[in-house]
Amino acid sequence: MTTGPLPLRTRLRPRPAPAPRRGVRAVFRGPLAGALCGLLLASGCGVLPGGGDDEPPVTVMTWAPLRTTGTNAPGMTAMARAYERWVNAGGGIGGRELRVLVCDEGNESVAAAECARRAVREKAVAVVGSYSEQDAAIFSPISLAGIPYLGGYGITHEEFVNPDSYPVNGGLPALIAAQGAQLAPDCDRVALVRPEGVTGDTWPDLLRAGLRGAGGKGEVVDLPVPVASSDYTPQAGQVLDRLAPAPAARRCVSVALGDSTAAFVDSFRRVAPSGGTGTGDTGAGGTEAGTGGTGAGTTPAVRVGSVLGSVSQRLVDRSGGASGPYEGAAVTGWYPPASDPRWATMKKVITRHAFGDNAIDPADAGVQTTWIAYTALRRIVESLGEGPVTARTVRDALDKGTKVSTGGLTPTLSWGDDYARSVIGYPRTANTRVTHLEVRDGQLVAAQGTGDGPGATGDAREALESEPTGSGGRE
Repeated sequence: MTTGPLPLRTRLRPRPAPAPRRGVRAVFRGPLAGALCGLLLASGCGVLPGGGDDEPPVTVMTWAPLRTTGTNAPGMTAMARAYERWVNAGGGIGGRELRVLVCDEGNESVAAAECARRAVREKAVAVVGSYSEQDAAIFSPISLAGIPYLGGYGITHEEFVNPDSYPVNGGLPALIAAQGAQLAPDCDRVALVRPEGVTGDTWPDLLRAGLRGAGGKGEVVDLPVPVASSDYTPQAGQVLDRLAPAPAARRCVSVALGDSTAAFVDSFRRVAPSGGTGTGDTGAGGTEAGTGGTGAGTTPAVRVGSVLGSVSQRLVDRSGGASGPYEGAAVTGWYPPASDPRWATMKKVITRHAFGDNAIDPADAGVQTTWIAYTALRRIVESLGEGPVTARTVRDALDKGTKVSTGGLTPTLSWGDDYARSVIGYPRTANTRVTHLEVRDGQLVAAQGTGDGPGATGDAREALESEPTGSGGRE
């Protein structure tokens, strides 16, 4: 993988004059107040806009990989910018101007560390709605400065154990466990195709825990592969070989490779050219496929599973929709489907304040996580009232258990020390809710609960707390 560019040094737009703020403490009284009130009748009376204490803006940072050969998340920084424009147009956050810094963390430790150091230099009160796999590089600088990491994407284990992290979802661990529960009724053997490296080393155990927690007895085969490859033909052949011991109609593959998922599925389709993916007409196993690339004769279709962030509606659309390889795929996510009315406000903000930025896909898990993270930030800042907004006060509000409502997109969030639902092994987890989706008629929609399968929503808590089962699924 090539190294991404160093963090973007963006020039901030000239700021408009601040709107009237709550909590401005200097108020003019007496005859002078009456005269001034007459002059300012059009804008309201009683508090001069920007008067009293000249409060600094609430500065935060959002970072993500933007132009790398691996997984990129430009929608997250773009959503942060749109949120900034929206909230400032309405008077600010907690009556204060919101200032959003964005940074390209390059999916590389040096660039990620520079993003974190920039957040410290700029006196950010929080890092919000960000994506990084470089946990050591990002947490060291912001932890020393006492800056909270609010609503990270949830890609690393550190986000769920570090006391400086305040996640809004259950992360990739919850999705992998939920994927197991979703595939349990249909699969006797599941090949987990995931990135090489320590980030995914616990995923086979989590997938198995989800399978067995849902009553399944399926075996898990672990297949770590390099990311950023354009051709996965050898690995696709390995999947078919490793699935061979299972009955023909009970073979499944779960692919969680981020932006590389499409390349793997394309290679897999070529290895099993006559329908090696999807559910077909014969239930979970699908229809009989043609001759596989492994020379094993006829290769039955394989049920495909994945996680939101690796499979999106955009990917389904550009891959052929209902006639493409993702039709029938089981997909797990953290939040309601993008068609759910609870996303209406976010969609309006994107329409009115993103200025046609096509990096922002309302169905993208990173965009959705950023929206929820900024919603949480807003609630926390508003809870501070007229008090100062600093990294210390924001963190104190988070630590004391201030409750955050997200309009039903997540359960009520809280990260206080007395938070009763903290997950064993993942102590920073505040939300283990998951959603079960499927691609039906070319659309990524809520799964239909049938038979022993899960319904549209579930909870990954029990699977997350399951003890590892040993080998991690490797044979």
